[in-house]
Amino acid sequence: MIHCFYTDQFVLPLPTGHRFPMAKYQMLRESVQMFAPYSLLEAPAATNDELALAHDPAYIDRMIHGGLSTQEIRAIGFPWSPYMAERARRSAGATVAALKSALTHSAAINLAGGTHHAFRDHGEGFCCFNDAAVAARVIQRDHGISRVLICDLDVHQGNGTASIFAEDNSVFTFSIHGERNYPVRKERSDLDIELPDGCGDASYLDTLSEVLPSIIARFAPNAIIYLAGADPFEGDRLGRLKLTKSGLRQRDEFVLKTARDLGIPIAVTMAGGYAHDLADIVDIHFNTVRTVFEVFA
Repeated sequence: MIHCFYTDQFVLPLPTGHRFPMAKYQMLRESVQMFAPYSLLEAPAATNDELALAHDPAYIDRMIHGGLSTQEIRAIGFPWSPYMAERARRSAGATVAALKSALTHSAAINLAGGTHHAFRDHGEGFCCFNDAAVAARVIQRDHGISRVLICDLDVHQGNGTASIFAEDNSVFTFSIHGERNYPVRKERSDLDIELPDGCGDASYLDTLSEVLPSIIARFAPNAIIYLAGADPFEGDRLGRLKLTKSGLRQRDEFVLKTARDLGIPIAVTMAGGYAHDLADIVDIHFNTVRTVFEVFA
């Protein structure tokens, strides 16, 4: 049974006109509930102890107790509230839970997550706590996992993730992203592949199929965290790439089959998606969820 982790607290109330598509989470959950093979579980909140494996304790305290500066709140892009802080804890906790579940069931899913712009001591780009970083640290501490691969296929570079693990050779950070996209100032991942505007299915998939197996052969990860961003989609407002839904599904299938065939547990997170039509975002995320089941059934 594949476990999916979700909570209604993923849906943060935002001011009218806010550009983040918060409604996608509830819509995705509704789609998943109609898809019988999945067990939908409540996303737990990451503990302060777990968060502190990847984040500065002073930043955790400011985030949870409302001590963020105006500048810090502006960088994150969400207004602070206790609800926002709890959402951030749950998003991180869901990826921790998914990675733990994958150790037993081969794969598991966080129906949110992918908050890769969160640094050790601050958040930005709609990201408060870095769920992949927290999950990698927890699984190393508690489950004897020595090497974790973070495979980030969101259209934006995971600058926070790259920064957190810059001096850590036990976590390999791999990102395929748009070269002219946010963030303007990029950090250095273990491997960054920057794609030009307008890159389509064939070029993207050729690159992925060439590079991912070589990373795994060289690094030999014991677990993978996969950020399956919906924003390389051709209809994305912020993406600048031109992948079709079929191309994104082939992307997911390749990553998941690679993990399955090599017996590497994989936790999947949804990451970004900003298509003009909210239904397109949900459709892409749900295709990811469905592909997990098809590959690991």
